[in-house]
Amino acid sequence: MIRGDELLERFQLLRNIGQYDSVNAGAHIPLSTLTLIYGENGRGKTTLSSVLRSLGTGDASHVLERHRLGAANPPHVVLGFAGGITAQFQHGAWSAPMPRIAIFDDAFVAANVCSGVEIGTGHRQNLHELILGAQGVALNASLQIHVARIEEHNRALTLKSNAIPAAARGSLNVDDFCALPADPDIEASIATAERNLAAARSADAIRQQATFLPIALPAFDVDAISALLARTLPDLEADAAAQVRAHLRRLGRGGEAWVGDGMTRISGASQGQDHGVCPFCAQDLDASPLIAHYQAYFSQAYDGLKSSINETGQGINATHGGDVPAAFERAVRIATQGRTFWNAFTDVPEVEVDTAVVLRAWTAARDAVLTVLRAKAASPLEAMTLSVETLALIRDYDARRADVAALSGTLQTCNTPIALVKEQAANADVAARAADLARLQAVHARHSNPVNGFCADYLAEKAEKTATEGLRTQARTALNNYRENIFPAYEAAINTYLQRFNAGFRLASVSPQNTRGGSSCTYNVVINDVQVALTANAGPAFRNTLSAGDRNTLALAFFFASLDQDPQLAQKILVIDDPMTSLDEHRSLTTVQEMRRIQARVSQVIVLSHSKPFLCQLWEGADTAVRQALLIRRDGAGSTLAIWDVNQDCITEHDRRHALVQGHLQAADPTAERRVAAALRHILEAFMRVAYPAAFPPGMLLGPFLGICQQRAGQQNQILSQTDIDELRALLAYANRFHHDTNAAYETEAINDQELTHFSERVLAFARRS
Repeated sequence: MIRGDELLERFQLLRNIGQYDSVNAGAHIPLSTLTLIYGENGRGKTTLSSVLRSLGTGDASHVLERHRLGAANPPHVVLGFAGGITAQFQHGAWSAPMPRIAIFDDAFVAANVCSGVEIGTGHRQNLHELILGAQGVALNASLQIHVARIEEHNRALTLKSNAIPAAARGSLNVDDFCALPADPDIEASIATAERNLAAARSADAIRQQATFLPIALPAFDVDAISALLARTLPDLEADAAAQVRAHLRRLGRGGEAWVGDGMTRISGASQGQDHGVCPFCAQDLDASPLIAHYQAYFSQAYDGLKSSINETGQGINATHGGDVPAAFERAVRIATQGRTFWNAFTDVPEVEVDTAVVLRAWTAARDAVLTVLRAKAASPLEAMTLSVETLALIRDYDARRADVAALSGTLQTCNTPIALVKEQAANADVAARAADLARLQAVHARHSNPVNGFCADYLAEKAEKTATEGLRTQARTALNNYRENIFPAYEAAINTYLQRFNAGFRLASVSPQNTRGGSSCTYNVVINDVQVALTANAGPAFRNTLSAGDRNTLALAFFFASLDQDPQLAQKILVIDDPMTSLDEHRSLTTVQEMRRIQARVSQVIVLSHSKPFLCQLWEGADTAVRQALLIRRDGAGSTLAIWDVNQDCITEHDRRHALVQGHLQAADPTAERRVAAALRHILEAFMRVAYPAAFPPGMLLGPFLGICQQRAGQQNQILSQTDIDELRALLAYANRFHHDTNAAYETEAINDQELTHFSERVLAFARRS
């Protein structure tokens, strides 16, 4: 387990990565609190930075993408930390948790500032996290989790809404469709709506269609018929009536009628006689014993009875025969047609009448009654009754008649809702009723399987999204509250560093920005009190107002400002890779100063650079007890690590010449005599350049300088005393013998050791004068 306060002590193994084939010599080179690593461009500095970035972020791609070309095996890295702990990258992953490593390199610039000269969305998003720091990043990460979850909800909602058939929804959107409440009587409601719509569309036909008319079948007055059949002539004696009937029977068929007709003719035949005369034979009827009986038999009462029988039969024929049955059939047919029409708009019962059956029962009853009436008409004085069979036929017919009456009554009750249909249809809005029906059909579809399940899934997902949105709001509020404090402080810190770097510009309006893609950061560059936008289609913008040095300076300011905001800064391992890119001398010095300042506040600083002067500046000002320097040098076709003697590279050419002359004075070296002689003039020039920079600027030679010194000797603006002028002239006369500008044969000029030693002592003594 690697703790954040543990130092990186060694690069124990670098194998098959970048320029490193198999480097384990680094295992013997200890790192320190301040570690400087020098390497020429292309030797492997950025590879080391990428290895540490991978360890710090846990992103294996930073290592894998630097797999050494031509290497058969994958990258293998072993880093040693304090306490004997190692972090190993093998099989595409790190073996141990990551320490707290902060890295400034080209990748930092490209991620947080710009790629080339362009600023993209990713730069502003990364800068947003950089400004937030660990606490803010955690808040933002919580927010982004909810934002990402909402996107997942949206994708799920799209899938689940697509599962709900569009045909079922009709014109409703998914949310309105799923919100439709259930209707336990939906099918009845749909039927009513369908009728209402049909009525609205058929308003003219409804207005013209008649309501139901009564349907009735005539009854047989059984009591009256029975009474008629039972009637006789009570004034006619029974014996006389029997004799008459016996005589009439002997007369055969039609005898009674024949006799009855004859009785009406007696008066005519007896006219002018004092006695009755037979209309057929003119005989005297007074002596006939039957005449009196005939007179009683064929009396007015008898005629009345016969008339009643005939009238009853005719009445039955008129009521139950002729066109009456056909009219009944027509009424039933009209009712059936009316039912077919009106049932589309309101509930109308079926017209279930089998007219053939009714007519058969009706005809049978009628014929049976007429048959008995005909029998009665043939024997009016004979008392008769309706037979059991006839009464049964009448009862069967009455049952049919009752069914027809009940149906007629039911149809009559339908005339009330039909009247309402007529009234509503007269003022109906077809579009509104179509919409009502469509909505009811949607309700039916909404709560039918499998659509009901699809809607339940959608609503459940929507409820989860609403809950997540609530969590997102809470997380965003917490993040906004945090950002209200951190962003102004970060802007002030950035501008402080830009001022130290003498950048010539500052930042304004550094503020967070919420976008669909996530939280971002925006800012303006202020140059000459004019705010310049990050992007613009035309005119001043980031890409055309900031130089490469300005952009790198801004990146350094971002980096250092982010460190200032880090509450765990003391546990950080700080890695800085080539910070001097595009920086001028002043900014290089400021960078050195800032790095010295930050070194006291972090656990460890590792600096990689191709600039020896820059590293030397860091080296010379560092505590000798906590500094170490490494060199990346060529090793065959690759690179390796070695100890770097910084002190040797920090010596200037002037220091080397001075040491060369001083060494000659201590011990003569015949092979170095000519180099010693040539160094004397350079020592004098270097001394005069530092001692008298105004009078001896770069490019001036010592000869002309002596001329100026001679002119000012003894005056207020004197440069050198006359003694110093004479000494310098003498020293220069000797030194010029070994310089190509003043002696063409300087390479063959004879050197006397004693003379060289003498002038060497005098030059060093002159250079020590104040």
